[in-house]
Formats: sequence, C-alpha cells, structure tokens
Amino acid sequence: MTTEYVAFLRGINVGGHKLIKMADLVRLFESFGFHNISTYIASGNVLFETAEMDADAVTKRIEEGLTKALGYEVKVILRTISQIEDFVSLDPFGGVEPAENARLYVTFLADEPSSTLKLPYESSNGELQILRKRDRDLCWLLFLSPTARTVDGMAFVEKEFGKASTTRNWNTVQKITAL
Repeated sequence: MTTEYVAFLRGINVGGHKLIKMADLVRLFESFGFHNISTYIASGNVLFETAEMDADAVTKRIEEGLTKALGYEVKVILRTISQIEDFVSLDPFGGVEPAENARLYVTFLADEPSSTLKLPYESSNGELQILRKRDRDLCWLLFLSPTARTVDGMAFVEKEFGKASTTRNWNTVQKITAL
C-alpha cells in the first residue's frame, strides 16, 4: 500500500535564488526512494508515492536529502493528495467575488500556529484579507495595488503564522488535484 503525497518546497526558483530544474528534482526524489514522481510548475510542487506512512519521517528524509544534494536548506511542507483534494472540495474561497486585481492564496503551515489573530481578518486598508484557517492551511486574498504586493501579504502571514510555511496561489492548488 502506498500513500500519495505532494511536497511543497519553500523558496526554490524564486527571484533567481535556490535554482533547481524540475527534472533534477525528480531524480533527487527517486534517489530518496519515492515512486511515480511528477512536478507541477517550477515553484517546487512535487507529487510522489511512497509506502512510508509517517509524514514526519518522509518530510525529514526529503529535507535532509535536499540539503545534502543542493548545499542549502529547503523547508518542505507535506500533505497527502487526499488532504489537498478534501481542502479543494470545501471551496474555501466560495463567496469571494472575483476581481481583476484580487489574488487568492493558500499558505501551507508546517505546524499548528499559535496565532491569536481573529479570523476573518481584514487589514485597515482592506487590501489583505485572511479568510479562514482549516487545520494547517490558511486561505487569504490580496488586492494588488502600488502599496500591496504579494510579497507584502506573505510577509504579514509569515509574521503572524510562522516562517515554517509556503504559499501557493489558489489556481496552482486546484491544478495539483487535477494531476
């Protein structure tokens, strides 16, 4: 029996830093003993199967293997494919009116956060809204403007919920379930 996982790698191929080709990433995951490996876009989304049921052990194997192979640390946030499918099926952004300048994001947290921020949260200027948290997954949106950029929203989320996290846009999360 195998478990299907998706590993979300934090901070690779962003702004010209921590560069790795997806074909090389697939080879690394093969060397870690995983099977049926595929990637989705170059931001570090790796789908794979393993007989290992202990998610913490799988995460540790990936992080240690990446550090050894790449020479730098990469935080890995691991979810089962079924966890992602369940999350998407909840339609966590339901009721959000689409807007051209709105961006929908999911931040995957490594651990249960200790944040006391009352949700839903809206910044004083209305540009950032943190809509809900389910388990260790956080849904938020940002209305882009000259004063509100994605990195600013991510900085606020990380300050409040911790840097042991990684963020993906909602379209990416939905497409992962289709793979």
